[in-house]
Amino acid sequence: MLKGSCLCAEVAYTVAGPVESASHCFCTMCQKQHGAGAGTYANVARADLHIERGEDNITEFASSEQGRRAFCRRCGSTLFWRSEETPDRIAVTLGTLDTPFTDPVRIELHTDTRPSWLPHCPAA
Repeated sequence: MLKGSCLCAEVAYTVAGPVESASHCFCTMCQKQHGAGAGTYANVARADLHIERGEDNITEFASSEQGRRAFCRRCGSTLFWRSEETPDRIAVTLGTLDTPFTDPVRIELHTDTRPSWLPHCPAA
């Protein structure tokens, strides 16, 4: 089981099921939202994500026709990403996990917009 929370700890969540995959997304929207070279996510079944505390503090931004980015309205922590095209899946930001995530990140998305200043990591 994975546990996570936002920076202010108003929102807490658990993931009861397995991670399907973990990815670094280098799209410019992830860069802008995270204020970093990439957003790093664990893809899980939506039914396995449980908001333990602070659900009323979670808000969403429609970043595209299909994409929804959820964050804490109090501290701004990026929490989740989901697509209207796959309503049974949700991506949890690895940076908000409170428990260790030991699986390797094997997928890199939108590498065409990967920042030139970000070093390449060896393949996992």
